[in-house]
Amino acid sequence: MPPNRHAVLSASSSHRWLHCNPSARLELEFEDRETEAAAEGTAAHALAEHKLRKALKMRSTRPVSKYDSDEMELYTDGYMEFVLEAIEEARQDCPDPKVLIEQRLDFSCYVPDGFGTGDCIIVSDKLLHIVDFKYGLGVLVDAEHNPQMMLYALGALRLFDSLYDIEEVAMSIYQPRRDNVSTCIIPVTELMDWVETTLKPKAELAYKGEGQYTPGPWCTFCKAAVKCRARAEDKLRLAKYEFAMPPLLTDAEIEDILGSLESLSKWANELMAYAQDAAINHGKVWHGYKLVESRTNRKYIDEAAVIAAAHDAGYSDIFKKSLISITEMERLMGKKTFKEILGAFVEKPQGKPTLVPASDKRPAITTADAATEFTDFTEE
Repeated sequence: MPPNRHAVLSASSSHRWLHCNPSARLELEFEDRETEAAAEGTAAHALAEHKLRKALKMRSTRPVSKYDSDEMELYTDGYMEFVLEAIEEARQDCPDPKVLIEQRLDFSCYVPDGFGTGDCIIVSDKLLHIVDFKYGLGVLVDAEHNPQMMLYALGALRLFDSLYDIEEVAMSIYQPRRDNVSTCIIPVTELMDWVETTLKPKAELAYKGEGQYTPGPWCTFCKAAVKCRARAEDKLRLAKYEFAMPPLLTDAEIEDILGSLESLSKWANELMAYAQDAAINHGKVWHGYKLVESRTNRKYIDEAAVIAAAHDAGYSDIFKKSLISITEMERLMGKKTFKEILGAFVEKPQGKPTLVPASDKRPAITTADAATEFTDFTEE
């Protein structure tokens, strides 16, 4: 199989086709479009790979990208340090652990034509450690029973199971822009049980394009999401409430709506973006809508000429200065120096009460704590 071929059932989309089996085939009807965020992520991966190879005394040429920044330098350094620490931990039980970087992994014996690329694999006598670098900011990725990581583990086990007596698999997600580092460790026996009870039957359905269309959080990066009928019907079911004032709804109905608001808003924005792209770039005419020029703000066309003209007219107070942000200051001084010099002048204000799903990791506050900040919507 050519290295650059895309797998129908890729590891990176496994959370989607495991829940919504026919989506994998449906996505084939849509062309691939690389977003700016994806391109930036690719650049970050290339830089992280280079730094890790250099740290391990491997040959590598530093990549150059338009996305290079101090932030990317910082976060790829952090990834490199995380992997090096994991390698040192492996050396506690195995004097010479095997380390593979950007390794192609074949799990096609479990998933038809299944393959992917592991960012870093560390193999010791009894433990297989898979590390995945996530540069994305939008979606928090958890390592806990993450199907992408589990598929990578299956591919790595095929390479090394006959050479090592591997008993456990550790799967780590390093997502620095979300301050998210998580690791899940499972026995190989549990992984193989998942293969038989979940992976194989669902992968067979997905490869054939069979099964039920099932909308959910996994729709986020699906190429068919905007035009998917099942997803639209799921979002539009809220119309049965007719958006009456909250006092006319039961608590259960309010909870049902609250659970759908974020995804409903996201879907509506995606649908508008799709319709706008079709109108602007493909000449599509939507009945009841028209293309207009967006509103804009005035801007100087030549700042140097503006400064000269203002000075000639006798106006000198035309500049403003502002203090750089705390993050920029900390980066300038370094965390330790920043704390020593400016620590006494920095505070983190208490956040205002806000309603979030119970799955949010922040601790809950009591109603009494929120009373001073929250006013009942029924009061005038």
